[in-house]
Amino acid sequence: MVEGGIHKADKSEFVECLRLSWTKPYILRLAFSAGIGGFLFGYDTGVISGALLYIRDEFPSVQKSTTLQETIVSMAIAGAIIGAALGGWINDSFGRKKSILISDLNFMLGAIVMAVAPFPSIIIVGRVLVGLGVGIASMTAPLYISEASPTKIRGALVATNGLLITGGQFLAYLINLAFTRAHGTWRWMLGVAALPAIVQFLLLWFLPESPRWLYRKGRKEEAREILQKIYGAEEVKQEEEALAASIADEIAEEGSVGAGNLFTRVKSAWSNPAVRKGLIAGIGCQVAQQFVGINTVMYYSPTIVQLAGYASNSTAMALSLITSGLNAVGTIISMCFVDKYGRRKLLLISMVGIIVCLYSLYAAFEVAANRAPGVNQVDTIHFGNNTMCPTYLNAPNPSKWSCVTCLSASPDCGFCANQGNTLQPGACLALDSNSKKACGGERRQWYTQGCPSNIGWLALIFLGSYIISYAPGMGTVPWIVNSEIYPLRHRGICGGMAATANWISNLIVSQSFLSLTQAVGSSWTFFIFASVSIIAFVFIIFFVPETKGVALEEIEDKLNKQGWVVCCAGRSSDTTKV
Repeated sequence: MVEGGIHKADKSEFVECLRLSWTKPYILRLAFSAGIGGFLFGYDTGVISGALLYIRDEFPSVQKSTTLQETIVSMAIAGAIIGAALGGWINDSFGRKKSILISDLNFMLGAIVMAVAPFPSIIIVGRVLVGLGVGIASMTAPLYISEASPTKIRGALVATNGLLITGGQFLAYLINLAFTRAHGTWRWMLGVAALPAIVQFLLLWFLPESPRWLYRKGRKEEAREILQKIYGAEEVKQEEEALAASIADEIAEEGSVGAGNLFTRVKSAWSNPAVRKGLIAGIGCQVAQQFVGINTVMYYSPTIVQLAGYASNSTAMALSLITSGLNAVGTIISMCFVDKYGRRKLLLISMVGIIVCLYSLYAAFEVAANRAPGVNQVDTIHFGNNTMCPTYLNAPNPSKWSCVTCLSASPDCGFCANQGNTLQPGACLALDSNSKKACGGERRQWYTQGCPSNIGWLALIFLGSYIISYAPGMGTVPWIVNSEIYPLRHRGICGGMAATANWISNLIVSQSFLSLTQAVGSSWTFFIFASVSIIAFVFIIFFVPETKGVALEEIEDKLNKQGWVVCCAGRSSDTTKV
């Protein structure tokens, strides 16, 4: 049950979901239809990483401006912040179903605008529109699924949204790879996102509203009809009794159901001690999810592969398939174990793996930077003064330059590797089409993001290990926790606040990643993320409670009894644990 008594999962929810696909397919139909929003979320995350490589090639202004590259990526996140901020109000006012339909319209319009964009500025407009859809979908899809799921399989069904996110990312990399030789490469990559939005719009049009939202709005008969499709007759009665008790509590606390404007509801949520504890835990998880650096990998995965020493666009995207595939595998692991071992335990195990992998990436990139090939002055002059990097030409001591110096000294420099051995000294040339053509004409590799390396494979192993550590815990559990931890009357507005915090954190990370790598180097960027991850690990230990097997309406009571510090308080008996 969703709102009824506690049911502790005694076996994998994933197995139970497979059984329900035969016995109660209606539940899975609701979950997967809503989860297409997660698929779109994932596709947008993955597709820009590959499209950016070709947008750079088509627009010289983008190639030479790290800030413009970051803006093209992060403006979708800026739109998502607005979408998530409005999403709580839209959900509470118009319902979960209409919220998802609105997000689909934004996806469709944004994808079309990007596909036909003649200038980088128009791409940015399309990214903002897509971001609005992402922001609304990111908090609505798990909420809709959670409110239409029995307690016993709630975690696994919400995790299907995470699976579809990672599936969308994986498909994005495949589509990126498929269109590498097509005319209008990046336009196809970005425009295809309109298709799943159309599919979800049509599917959702024929599916019902969330029974919890309907009951809250006094539409009890409609809610009962939907509940009867999900539960047996006896369970429906228990669900209705629990919902009625929840609404009665809300009336007692607020005077009327959903009373007050947006600001009043936000104030009311933060004024309630139990809800405040839930918000600190939920928002903290969402912020931590971003500041461990995941979307530097998902938005810039091919770029990171190039930083590891693989120059070719198609090779970088092909290798990026590994990371997105591992992300999907990790999400399936989460579905299998999220209710067997609990949300909190998965978060902590995930964080340990993340910290180890990020420090390992720091070490790998640091060693690669120290072994970067030098710049050969004779080889550089060989290409002629017109193709030489201006900064190198005027440098006081060019003999000490390496590939790393060449790429970091100026945004106008590229490195042309040695013809016989990429690890031997090469040429530092101007970053333009003539230099790239001259370098390729001698069958050399042209590097603009990273330098040739013989340990790039090691960085890829650590990158894959980071993903497989992240996905089962930090990848899916923060969304599950936020779909469970708030009382019904505050669920929409609190979910919106948490999603907004997630997207603001996402914006900070994605807008600063390339600039950070340029300022301190790739290795120290990963070192910073690893150090922040330690702080996140400590936060989870102290402030994130367990919600495994606890009915949604029981969680508020548990938070009222729970001490502020989870690991040290509120442990007097099993009944006080969340």
